[in-house]
Amino acid sequence: MAYAILGDIHSNLEALLAVVEDIDKNRVDKIFSVGDIVGYGADPSRCIAIVRERCEFSVMGNHDLAAVGKMNLNWFNDYARQAIIWTQSQLSAEEVEYLNSLVMIEEFEDMIFVHGSLYEPEKFHYIFEVHQVHRNFDFQRDKKICFVGHSHYPFIAISDDLEGEIQIVKGFEIEIRPRCRYLVNVGSVGQPRDNDPRASYVLYEPEKARIEIKRIEYDIEEAVSKIISKGLPQILGERLYYGR
Repeated sequence: MAYAILGDIHSNLEALLAVVEDIDKNRVDKIFSVGDIVGYGADPSRCIAIVRERCEFSVMGNHDLAAVGKMNLNWFNDYARQAIIWTQSQLSAEEVEYLNSLVMIEEFEDMIFVHGSLYEPEKFHYIFEVHQVHRNFDFQRDKKICFVGHSHYPFIAISDDLEGEIQIVKGFEIEIRPRCRYLVNVGSVGQPRDNDPRASYVLYEPEKARIEIKRIEYDIEEAVSKIISKGLPQILGERLYYGR
């Protein structure tokens, strides 16, 4: 079996299509999304359609929640707020109903999925610091791997439950060990922020005991052109060139 986990698509169709193409090359059995299908980018409807068709499920992201009018827009910066308001004007009643149906936490086999953090998931806490990693492991319980997004920074954290130690891994490929649990930020498909403009997703192969964070080239020029042509803030396009 092989699983793909992606997130923070943010209406970037070009990035999503490139990621799905790579996923198909890897003969993946199931695809999961950690949320934020919409926001920032120019193709919310197309991205929703692909997620609905290809993903086993998606959890709720903060931009998804805002797009259906259930999150105060004052929590967002001005550029994000403008994109959310525009996105709301683009969504059909059926698409709104779908986004409304998303839940904060999903589970599948030994995996658990949330957009921000398992601690108060409805508040969309970021996980940047070691104490935030510790707190998430406290709520992970017996699940082997927790997949998150939200920060747009891919990383892997390992909790050695025998030694009581936590390690943040800088490499993008690891071997799964029996006595350990894992926290994996899958990065962002549609708006990477780790100074690498390539789209990010995770490939998990349980039978090979392997997790890999993959980076995929996509047509940034086209994505930027569409953002500008739709009247969205120009900076939302320009930042895609630099991955930040």
